[in-house]
Amino acid sequence: MDNCEDLIPEYLNFIKGVVDSEDLPLNISREMLQQNKVLKVIRKNLVKKTMELIEELAEDKELYKKFYNQFNKNLKLGVHEDSSNRAKIADFLRFHTSASGDEFCSLADYVSRMQDIQKYIYFITGESKEQVADSAFVERVKARGFEVVYMTDPIDEYIIQHLKEYKGKQLVSVTKEGLELPENEAEKKKREEDKAKLENLCKLMKSILDSKIDKVTVSNRLVESPCCIVTSQYGWSANMERIMKAQALRDTSTMGYMSGKKHLEINPDHPIIEILRQKAEIDKNDKAVKDLVILLFETSLLSSGFSLQSPQTHASRIYRMIKLGLGIDDDEPIATEDAQSVGDSPPLMDDTEDASHMEEVD
Repeated sequence: MDNCEDLIPEYLNFIKGVVDSEDLPLNISREMLQQNKVLKVIRKNLVKKTMELIEELAEDKELYKKFYNQFNKNLKLGVHEDSSNRAKIADFLRFHTSASGDEFCSLADYVSRMQDIQKYIYFITGESKEQVADSAFVERVKARGFEVVYMTDPIDEYIIQHLKEYKGKQLVSVTKEGLELPENEAEKKKREEDKAKLENLCKLMKSILDSKIDKVTVSNRLVESPCCIVTSQYGWSANMERIMKAQALRDTSTMGYMSGKKHLEINPDHPIIEILRQKAEIDKNDKAVKDLVILLFETSLLSSGFSLQSPQTHASRIYRMIKLGLGIDDDEPIATEDAQSVGDSPPLMDDTEDASHMEEVD
């Protein structure tokens, strides 16, 4: 048969070969053969042999690189489908990380490089290596010297739903709420102080953004960015939401409850947040504060990988900020070509240019 799932699982469909068996019954019909327990033994042995074959390939780095580039999706599909061999297949996976440069590395390599105080394997999913490397979510993790696994293949979003841990180390997404980083007493104390200091600003931002977000909290993951949008622990990440929206036959009914609840996290050390806090304390009904909060929220949506519901409204706000920066009055009319009459149009060249041009012609 071209396709016999009883003999070999679908994710290993790239394997070709001949099976020699003395145990198959002579009195054969397709129905009997499909139910035969010998087939289950053959399947088990074929999968075992394939795993051994891949393990041998993995010893030669260059050869395995070629193999992995061709068949990595099959292996990842195996993590998704084959629960009995999941741990074994996880050894064969390769990813870029914040410390691996342009080379792929295994999860075993990652674990061997983990710091003593590090409890979790940190990962981030996204469209490309460049995008996730510059993401706001990895700022603090990288600053603390922890390595981050970059998962940039759409199928990675599915495998991490099944691959919860590797060799006793839990895999933790840096884009989800509740990110835990090792902290000393001084850092814990500072975080508590920041929470108390920004409590009123968090409440004000939540009231301005209302149903757009679930809550506003002080972040422990940001260094350079003023804020970011994180999703709830069990909902879709921004990347998964993007993948699902791109499905041609998607079920729109699941979009509502699977889209993760959005939490806005603000950076207590960023000057934008500090000035915003001061402005809000002077007058919490200030229109400029409201505008800035909405602008911050929409910009962080984009930088966190989400799409805007109304890009035009966001663009209008940006243009207004540009006008403000250039000192243009909001009510000032925009100069157009129609506003200039033909008589008022400036000459194409002045007299001196005209004369020099005529000399060149002569």
